[in-house]
Amino acid sequence: MLSCRDVTQLISESMDQSLPLGKRISVSLHLLMCKFCARYERQLLLIRDTVRRLVAADEIPGEPPGETLSEEAKERIRKSLRNP
Repeated sequence: MLSCRDVTQLISESMDQSLPLGKRISVSLHLLMCKFCARYERQLLLIRDTVRRLVAADEIPGEPPGETLSEEAKERIRKSLRNP
């Protein structure tokens, strides 16, 4: 049986790549018995989906949509970074 530490690592890995069948089964069985790891998985999925929606909508909370720095402001920043 996998430990909670192993399962949380595998859950994180599964967000980036498909796990082998044996590991997927082991994780699924663990999640049926462990409410804490199941909650961790739900939280990661929620975070991933929220970030995807924000990126797709090209939005960042608290930032007015479509506002960017003027070219003048960008150039001032570039100059100050070159000459600290």
